[in-house]
Amino acid sequence: MLRDVLIQKGLSNREAEVAELVSKGLSNKEVANQLFVTEKTVKFHLTNIYKKMNVKSRAQLIVWCLPHMSFVESTGGNQAGIQMPTGSGTGTTSEIDTIPAGHSPIVGYKG
Repeated sequence: MLRDVLIQKGLSNREAEVAELVSKGLSNKEVANQLFVTEKTVKFHLTNIYKKMNVKSRAQLIVWCLPHMSFVESTGGNQAGIQMPTGSGTGTTSEIDTIPAGHSPIVGYKG
């Protein structure tokens, strides 16, 4: 999905691949290794991506891409094995809510 959106924005297929991998948190070296190119080539693609996407940094690129990324949810809780309570007030943990952003405490969590 993200790659299609990036291509529609005018990126080449390879630039879209680079942007997608960067948005997943890979370093330039990791992107280069995965695509079998040099880091210099990755930097070249990033320069072109920044111009085409009208962003100034890797962080801005990632922020732009986030709404278009699909995240896979696991069915067995999160990686730490913590289940979050639902908003139903029943105290059950059969469904998992998203973790709130920021530094607010999680209200109603019974661990």
